[in-house]
Amino acid sequence: MSYEIKSKKHYHETMVAIYNLMNKGEANLSVKEVKDLSLMTVAAEQYEDEVLGLKPKKQPETIAELVEVKLFEKRMTQANLADELGIGKSKVSEILSGKRKPDVPFLQGVHKLLKIDADFLLTHA
Repeated sequence: MSYEIKSKKHYHETMVAIYNLMNKGEANLSVKEVKDLSLMTVAAEQYEDEVLGLKPKKQPETIAELVEVKLFEKRMTQANLADELGIGKSKVSEILSGKRKPDVPFLQGVHKLLKIDADFLLTHA
């Protein structure tokens, strides 16, 4: 089963449906609603990327760039990240500014917390 957005009006209707389902709360959604929500969000993202031109022009090329993108998406600060990972704020700052190489605990932490692909982390470490 797939869901395709065919017009700007359909996109807006889809976004309203997504918000309505999200406002119900995850625990209050039926299995069908969860499946519908998943399909609609994928279709909305595809529409935004391909039709509305919201896809980033440049994909992150370094761990620091990708961590910054993920922090922005999750509305987190470097200080929040340091607290969540249980490491010093200065260490996070040094890693993200390129003054220090990321170590294994940092890589494991951002993999789990920010859902960064392990292959990307290993390739760019």
